[in-house]
Amino acid sequence: MPHTPKNISPSPSALVLFSGGQDSLACLAWAFENYRRVETIGFDYQQRHSVELKCRKTILQKIRTDFPQWGEKLEEDHVLSLDTLAQITDSSLTRETKMAFSESGLPNSFVPGRNLLFFTYAAAIGYRRNLPILVGGMCETDYSGYPDCRKDTLDALQTSLAKGMEFPFEIRTPLMYLTKSQTWQMAKDLGGQKLVDLTIHETHTCYLGDHTSFHPWGYGCNTCPACELRRQGFEEWREGLGE
Repeated sequence: MPHTPKNISPSPSALVLFSGGQDSLACLAWAFENYRRVETIGFDYQQRHSVELKCRKTILQKIRTDFPQWGEKLEEDHVLSLDTLAQITDSSLTRETKMAFSESGLPNSFVPGRNLLFFTYAAAIGYRRNLPILVGGMCETDYSGYPDCRKDTLDALQTSLAKGMEFPFEIRTPLMYLTKSQTWQMAKDLGGQKLVDLTIHETHTCYLGDHTSFHPWGYGCNTCPACELRRQGFEEWREGLGE
């Protein structure tokens, strides 16, 4: 069993992988409701939709001002440069390549090793700052088939991180079995219409980085896989509300 290093005691604290997108904001709200202390981490890997890095700053500022009950729990934000990730992949998320399906059956938006690296770097920070809970927005329900979003992958990674650092890490994925429609409802349940509005107006999901075209569900190109999932989920959610 992993043990806690000397002079470090477990605490109800979490480190949230916060990209600035819809899913990561829902996870951040979930963390505020479940932990006493919350920090955030983002990654610059030369992604085409790097506008999300600007969005995340705005969102964190609004959390502090518009959600004071959460703002008092929000502590340090970490942003790491992983530009080497763009050098070793030909993903359409890191290169000006048309989105399509590869021979493996996966969309070429898949960035091999991305989530594995994200959690490994997050764990290194979590070890130093005594943040045993690592929270991510991975999902098996509404996703593109990425193998690093599956629960069995993340369970294995959790074991490796805990053993490799001798620290009781737990990877939490509150969206793992939710549809996009249910994720919209989760935002409403956790933060009311104010959080729904923040999601619509400030988060970024579009793979092509379009943060100028506005729709009822938010900004985006309305054609890439990420936009399609977000739009469909929003429409299903509103239909379920009878609106």
